[in-house]
Formats: sequence, structure tokens, C-alpha cells
Amino acid sequence: MSTTAVTSPAATTGSPLLRLALKLDAVVTGANGAAYLVAASALDGPLGVSASVLRPAGAFLLVFAAAVWIVATRPAVPTAAVWAIVAANAAWALDSLLAAGLDWGTPTTLGTVWIVLQACTVAGFAAFQATALRRG
Repeated sequence: MSTTAVTSPAATTGSPLLRLALKLDAVVTGANGAAYLVAASALDGPLGVSASVLRPAGAFLLVFAAAVWIVATRPAVPTAAVWAIVAANAAWALDSLLAAGLDWGTPTTLGTVWIVLQACTVAGFAAFQATALRRG
């Protein structure tokens, strides 16, 4: 008796490009989160973003990075989970640009540049993941 694997319409087998897009996001996000969590006091001055904001953001980013890694390494990558990651990345990028543009808090010039750069990076991950999912 043979058994065939059935993939639900809500899951994709996960093309190598999609897995790469997700894993890159997880690694970069995890590194950023770890830096915010561990070095919040040292980053406070140069960025002008208080440690009380950086630490929770870092903790969130570490949890998010772990979730993205788990999705990337599933035998069948859930399509809905990837779209949720894309949406979360797009929201983070938009919120970051709003924070920089509206000068929320008291970021230094370096802090504002950092916020915009990481927003562009996260938006790039969202676009890469969406493109890879559509191609997959």
C-alpha cells in the first residue's frame, strides 16, 4: 500500500528562493534584536532611542526571528504564515518610516538614518518574500 503526500492549498513545498528569503530575514532580524536587547544602554546615546524602547523591541524581534526561522524550515511552508510575515514586515517598515518622518521620540541624526535604513531593509525582505512566494 503506497501513501502519497498531499499538500494542502494553504501550504507550499517551499521553493529554495522562498526559504532563502525567510532565513535571511530571520538571521538579520535576530541579530538586530539581540543587539537591541543586549546593547540597549550603549545604543541609547548614539541612536537617541531610549533603552526602555530598544529592549522590548529587541525581545520582540528575537521572537519574530525565531517564528520566521520555524516557518522557513517546515517541510511544507504554510502560505498563510508567509503572507503574515510579509504583512508584519511591511507594517514594521511603514511604522519605522512614520516614526522617522514624524520625529517620534528623540532620535539623533544617526538614529533617524538607522531607522530609515532598517525600514528599507525590512521592506526589502517583505518584497523578496512576496516575490518568492508568488514564483514558488
